[in-house]
Amino acid sequence: MAQEIAPSPKVGMVSLGCPKALVDSERILTRLRADGYSMSADYEGADVVLVNTCGFLDSAKEESLDAIGEAIAENGRVIVTGCMGNEAEMIRAKYPDVLAVTGAHQYEQVVEAVHEAAPAARGPFVDLVPQPDIKLTPRHYGYLKISEGCNHSCAFCIIPDLRGKLASRRIDAVLREAEKLVAAGTKELLVISQDTSAYGVDVRHEERMWKGHPIRTHMTDLARELGKLRTPQNEVPWVRLHYVYPYPHVDAVIPLMAEGLLTPYLDIPFQHASPSVLRAMKRPANEAKVLDRLKSWREICPDITVRSSFVVGFPGETEDDFQYLLDWLEEAQLDRVGGFRFEPVEGAQANALPNPVPEEVKEERYARLMEVTERISAAKLAAKVGRTLPVIIDEVGEPDEDGDIGATGRSQADAPEIDGNVFLRDVPSDLSAGDIVSVTVEDADAHDLFGVIAP
Repeated sequence: MAQEIAPSPKVGMVSLGCPKALVDSERILTRLRADGYSMSADYEGADVVLVNTCGFLDSAKEESLDAIGEAIAENGRVIVTGCMGNEAEMIRAKYPDVLAVTGAHQYEQVVEAVHEAAPAARGPFVDLVPQPDIKLTPRHYGYLKISEGCNHSCAFCIIPDLRGKLASRRIDAVLREAEKLVAAGTKELLVISQDTSAYGVDVRHEERMWKGHPIRTHMTDLARELGKLRTPQNEVPWVRLHYVYPYPHVDAVIPLMAEGLLTPYLDIPFQHASPSVLRAMKRPANEAKVLDRLKSWREICPDITVRSSFVVGFPGETEDDFQYLLDWLEEAQLDRVGGFRFEPVEGAQANALPNPVPEEVKEERYARLMEVTERISAAKLAAKVGRTLPVIIDEVGEPDEDGDIGATGRSQADAPEIDGNVFLRDVPSDLSAGDIVSVTVEDADAHDLFGVIAP
């Protein structure tokens, strides 16, 4: 008599915050599916709901708390994980019905909590079926997390309190994961961490064997090996480096970009340019040297895109400090810039600093920052009109009333969910997400490009 296999419990997931948290969500769901669970796309069909929280800013905490409240209202059986896990008492005080609270990247505790809340009745054949990793991003791009935590003690940040000190993954494990992703159809790898440049510092850049030769646990060795990856079609996948602090060894990856082995893109969190503000932030204050290095990078790789983010209204920031930042940006000519108004975070050292900047001044400075950076961006994008660029397709639309089909993609200067897009007209009906095509740029605005597939 055939044994009846019980239906597997279903798990819902709400994932908030940065790409690093998204990778945590992917790993938790992959582990749960291997344990016999299936996934639910809505609250109604879930036996238990996981909320992966963000606790970096107070506004992010509010969003996380709202998400927990919604999950409890819609489902009632909720497990909380992620960066707000260290505030379990506050979460339980607000939502006493929460089943469990665990911290960031505490995969085992999350899985145990799910097992307790909704036990999976494993059949005798479950272990025989290979389970692919779950991805929460589209098939054609994926995040490659190389480390956890951070060794910096920036005055505005509590990441080391939330995620601990730097803990680098084994370089052979990272490369194996990258190879697996590319073999499965990933065309773009986004390398992420809290500090990509510090990769391997905690393990003294130990060597591991890979493909018959030793490689160091070091950003430059990792970048060089990632540049050797090839898709099943023998194409070079895009490899994009995020959260890169401008340590001297970063210079070594620029030639790899010039050779086409790495995507010519660096995401560097400068945060400010004024030496006095950088000192107050406990950040390295070498803004003049950075300008020289930017010039050198562009000489080696003229197409390099540098994106960064800046905080305005940090305690003690004067009008002279802010003007210094604007002047620095005019000289630096960064391609992509994000701006943030300083927001006190519970537990951050900056909260005790004197001379807080009034909210109305923050708003005024933020508006001026955006005005300058949008003007620079518009000029840089306008210079691309008439050029033909490689573009990765993210989405293909439906035909309009005339039968014309549009598509949305990104150039190598555009990271997903962060930067701009390339909007295409009159694309062929067989174009698919993940295709990389040559596009002639016809127009531009302050953020996006518009074009057509080159003949």
